[in-house]
Amino acid sequence: MNVDARGVYHAGSRAVQDLVGARDRADHVGRSLGQDIKPVAAAFLELQPLLVLGAADPGTGRVWASPLTGTPGFVRATGPRQLSVAGGPSPADPLATAVTAPDTSVGTIALDPRTRRRMRLNGRLRPTARGFAVEADQVFSNCPKYIQRRESYAWVPDRVPGAPRRGDRLTPEQTAFIESADTFFLATVHPGGADASHRGGNPGFVQVASPRHLTWRDYPGNAMFLTLGNLRADPRAGLLFLDWTSGTTLQLTGEAHTEFGADGERTVRFTVTEAVATPAALPLRWSAPEYSPANPEPAR
Repeated sequence: MNVDARGVYHAGSRAVQDLVGARDRADHVGRSLGQDIKPVAAAFLELQPLLVLGAADPGTGRVWASPLTGTPGFVRATGPRQLSVAGGPSPADPLATAVTAPDTSVGTIALDPRTRRRMRLNGRLRPTARGFAVEADQVFSNCPKYIQRRESYAWVPDRVPGAPRRGDRLTPEQTAFIESADTFFLATVHPGGADASHRGGNPGFVQVASPRHLTWRDYPGNAMFLTLGNLRADPRAGLLFLDWTSGTTLQLTGEAHTEFGADGERTVRFTVTEAVATPAALPLRWSAPEYSPANPEPAR
């Protein structure tokens, strides 16, 4: 099902589209969004060992992005507008409570580095006996831009997660981790829902300005400005960095604001409220990346 683009965007996204002169293009792209999970998308989901979930913790209101893993098939379409997940976040994950709360607004993204494809599904969560389901409000795919290709992964079933380490600022080790990253996931919210998206670039594309502040350039995309629109409506955000080899995760929650330069460049500045680092959190080991040819050189 295609939808009228006028019903796709809220005021935050419209404000950003108008600011950069992209409303016409956004209207064109927005017609591709729908609520139905097409057969090709359903087949894609069943091949994935990783799904990223974005939502606000019902207790604190803080926004987080959390990784979910399982053998392929743990995520699947169980109806034309329903995604089902077997399992959920670990009990120590910041979103462990969110997946037990009916009608929670969530964003999900499945990204396959092997094919450089990604799929996003946003909607309302419903707990189930095996995990949870999401009733879709928006289903769409994005282009492969800025996705690093990783040819294969290995399942590491004997990997034991370490205890989460929490703090209100980045440690030197976490700073080095972020500055060497080529990928992170970004959760945002708005009054009507939530979204989870991907950001990629060559190592160094995310810069740490201080133990509580980091920045990244917003590279040109599809002109919908769903993420920046959400941040304009509500600055709360969650970031997820993965070590694709060791399975270590770094989750950050805080607020993000976008600066618009006269030259058309956009910079997002994020302030850390809380950081959660979990050693060996994911039982996946991916091969080395082949960087996307679309990646700009990081700013110095």
